Amino acid sequence: MDLACARTLLFIPGNRPDRFRKGAETQADGVILDLEDAVGLHEKDKARTAVIQSLLEGFPRPSRPFIVAVRLNGLHTREGLQDVIAFIEARVFPDVFVFPKVESPDVLRLYDSYFTFPECEPLQYLGFIESARGLEQAHRIAQATSRLTALALGGMDLSVDLRAKLSWEALLFARSRLVQAACTAELAVFDVPFLDVQNVVGLQEEAKRVSDLGYTGKLAIHPTQVSILMETFAPSLQEIQEAEGIVLAYETAKGNAVQFQGKMIDIPVYHRALQVLKRRRF
Repeated sequence: MDLACARTLLFIPGNRPDRFRKGAETQADGVILDLEDAVGLHEKDKARTAVIQSLLEGFPRPSRPFIVAVRLNGLHTREGLQDVIAFIEARVFPDVFVFPKVESPDVLRLYDSYFTFPECEPLQYLGFIESARGLEQAHRIAQATSRLTALALGGMDLSVDLRAKLSWEALLFARSRLVQAACTAELAVFDVPFLDVQNVVGLQEEAKRVSDLGYTGKLAIHPTQVSILMETFAPSLQEIQEAEGIVLAYETAKGNAVQFQGKMIDIPVYHRALQVLKRRRF
């Protein structure tokens, strides 16, 4: 499954293999087995071993299309280097590697130089933008490698680095800039997880806002968030039917001027309709 079609991925701590199957049983488009922030320093080796072992045994995927992603520790840390070495030695890889605190396109190219084995294909990258430097380089990062299929906003770390509050107003510029960077390279873009897992209304409101802003999905940290996010980022039946009509009319006209429901259809309208259809779920 392509990250471009995903609406939400559920974080699961890598040192909690008892939760792997439960994560796959949710409605989420996939899971992110986390070796970084969700795992304490003394548990890093245990988490790495558990995740690799699960992949070797065949992660308990559902019958539908499903993404299994792994967030590595940063390449600038000892733990991050150990992560890369461990996966290479095991010759097993997830569908997606998630990289934290990406600040340069060179980092992604370095990962490309490591993951050169046939077992790596196809391999997708999701890069977190979590610092002022990363935000400044976002456009270059977005075009660093063909394996990069999505960017994600690391709101908490970014707010600290920007000396800003973790609020909608304070991060609006960063969110908008990341959407722009992702769109220049036709990447998916995910918003930061909503931390207050008990605040359902707050999650719904924020998810709707980032969807309107151009985000293709939002990451989840608790199973109760999944259904809300899946619904929020799904095109409605009316949107799907309209998009199908636009695509049919435009393609039938073979690029000539054409109307649909009284409105002229041009290339941007056609492309917008294709985006809607790409995100529908059967």
